[in-house]
Amino acid sequence: MESYQNEVFAPIDVDHVLERVAGGNETEVYRSDDYRFVVKLKGDLSSCDVGAMLREARQMKSAAQRFAGCLGSDHTIPTYFVLSRDQAGFVHILAIQPYLQHARVLAAVDWRRIPADHCHRIGYDLRRIIFRAIGCLLSTGHLPDLYGRVSSSPAERQRRKQLRYLPERIWSFLVKRTILQSQNLMLTGENPPRLILIDYDEVRRHTLYRMIYFLARLVLFARDLIVIWWQLERKPEGVGGSRAAKQ
Repeated sequence: MESYQNEVFAPIDVDHVLERVAGGNETEVYRSDDYRFVVKLKGDLSSCDVGAMLREARQMKSAAQRFAGCLGSDHTIPTYFVLSRDQAGFVHILAIQPYLQHARVLAAVDWRRIPADHCHRIGYDLRRIIFRAIGCLLSTGHLPDLYGRVSSSPAERQRRKQLRYLPERIWSFLVKRTILQSQNLMLTGENPPRLILIDYDEVRRHTLYRMIYFLARLVLFARDLIVIWWQLERKPEGVGGSRAAKQ
């Protein structure tokens, strides 16, 4: 893990130094020194106009509340939005969430080591989350991102936005990334474990893009319901967990 110093972290850390723990399609994710909070920072979203950033933060807060309301408190965590200036005088929006100790993104879970009863419970919760997300789309016109992407650094994220990576991105979107490879859903270390959505950004592209994106997601949801049954719910009782760990 790398540590970064930036005055923009002043609201959360006295020495302005946080540890980078992850990166997504648009966001860098940092952890506070005391392991209490996660701080999300969109590097491309900044301005000297405080009013404009305040409106942006309110829109992000509204989206987070909307998705949390749709999915329910059992599958969401609170997100707080704070405006902060960096050393260059630009205003950024910090999204602050509680740090989930012993939780893993689904992409990092070794499903062979998960007990069958937990797999069945997780499968049930995943199906419930998918149906609640669809209900959110039908009732509000917005869809939470249950999948997400990962980047090792801001440089890699910018590089993958180049046109030559478009075929790879399309393949990843349509085929490679099932919901069991999600970067936006975390599995807690509780017993039984819970599924938590950690990303509450909304799609802000033009109308045609949104329509195509949402239609594609609905098709992929249907695929993933089959994936969930095949990889989790058809697993017979007594398979996984300690028995798998001995192999």
